[in-house]
Amino acid sequence: MNRNTMYEKTSTAGYQDRADTVRLLTAAFSADPLIRWLFPSESSRQRFLPDYFSAIFDHPKATAYLGGERVAASIWLTLRPGESPFPERDAESADLQLPSSTRLLSLGEELAQRHPTGHAHQYLACLGVSPYAQGTGIGSALLRHGGARTDALGIGTYLEASSARSRALYLRHGFADLGPPIELDHDGPTLWPMWRAPHTP
Repeated sequence: MNRNTMYEKTSTAGYQDRADTVRLLTAAFSADPLIRWLFPSESSRQRFLPDYFSAIFDHPKATAYLGGERVAASIWLTLRPGESPFPERDAESADLQLPSSTRLLSLGEELAQRHPTGHAHQYLACLGVSPYAQGTGIGSALLRHGGARTDALGIGTYLEASSARSRALYLRHGFADLGPPIELDHDGPTLWPMWRAPHTP
């Protein structure tokens, strides 16, 4: 297939695309090490992952994109200096009635400690490709699209890679490790904080 047609096609996901975007990300991350740690059983992943990705999609700073023939999706948060992507939890929201509530709260605390809040940047909250389309280059196309956007804004991009494979992909696209890896408690996976400085022509 022609990379310049199907693979490079990217569109903004509006609210009418919310259900498709969440469904796509749920399928794309079903085998991800972090997601399997957060939701160990298949039933818990199918039950709670849609809410997990819906919350990211609904973040007030989020912009979502669909790639190719709607087989890939990414969600980016545009953050000002001093602005955290993690909302303050009130007493009600902290009392999560989820089997993984302890792990979710622990993850949030770890990520918040490492997030670079000193300057404006884009936060790539998630990028996923449908299982049948993985390895086709469409994830790279979404990264190129997001990179061009952040370059135009003159700001950097931050993310946490949740597998050695995804870290290798991000390294190929101009990201570099930002400090040591994050080692999660309770036998959690290793996460790699990464940063991409804006590229100038």
